[in-house]
Amino acid sequence: MERIITRPLAGPQPAEHWRELRLLLRLWRQRSRTRRQLAALDEHLLADAGISSSERTEELNKPFWR
Repeated sequence: MERIITRPLAGPQPAEHWRELRLLLRLWRQRSRTRRQLAALDEHLLADAGISSSERTEELNKPFWR
């Protein structure tokens, strides 16, 4: 017996995929901007923020998608 699907399967619409992609790109851009700002801080400002040099280095070495 052969079955024919007469209606499209439910799933994310293309517009939703574009929206998710835009949100992801925005998040990556924000991470990149934040890490550039972190890289510009001197030792005194890092200490005020409670961030050690090793923590900063660890954060700066992460790729933008993480």
